Amino acid sequence: MGTYLILFIPILFISMFVQWRFRNKFTKYAETQLSSGLSGKEVAEKMLRDNGIYNVNVMSLEGQLTDHYNPAALTVNLSTDVYYGRSVAAAAVAAHECGHAVQHAKSYHWLQLRSNMVPVVSISSNLLQWVLIIGVLLIGFTGNPLVLGIGVAGLALVTIFSIITLPVEFDASKRALLWLRNNHSVMQSDEENVQAKDALWWAAMTYVIAALGALANLLYYASMLFGRSRN
Repeated sequence: MGTYLILFIPILFISMFVQWRFRNKFTKYAETQLSSGLSGKEVAEKMLRDNGIYNVNVMSLEGQLTDHYNPAALTVNLSTDVYYGRSVAAAAVAAHECGHAVQHAKSYHWLQLRSNMVPVVSISSNLLQWVLIIGVLLIGFTGNPLVLGIGVAGLALVTIFSIITLPVEFDASKRALLWLRNNHSVMQSDEENVQAKDALWWAAMTYVIAALGALANLLYYASMLFGRSRN
């Protein structure tokens, strides 16, 4: 338990700070009207066209922070506030999600690898909690490490997925910000570009924290597995 606390308490507090900062930034920039007056939908459609992408549809999706690109359906899905919003935050998020569409069109290898892992990771994530609980109980009462070993393997897969997500997200933001900076018809001032960069940077930090949390979780259960295996 001591190892668990040492690993997770710092990450927990950092995660809480990053999430608070992220939401604070997005609330602020969602209230900052875009000087061009374009909606998130219009920004997304313009970025897709400028990159020669005509087979991807921009869709509205219920909920908050539900924005994502679906490579299977070829859709950029924007939350209602982003889809209809005419703010710096809406433009930044819309451009970021279109950054993923550009990655797909250009066969960006990290996106391809991540997409290939999604079905397996989804199944693993749904079962992982129960496998780990049963594994810990079995190794504690019987000394049998098999089930916990399966759980650790599943955690390793989830951790690898989280780490692979990082270059995908950072690259999508890089593509988005470069396009926004070069399109004065979208963002008409340097201040707006700075704000968009700030918003996307804090969004990226949430993925960094998620990856660190997954790694810490893996190290904790792996130490339990290999520690018991040596006894």
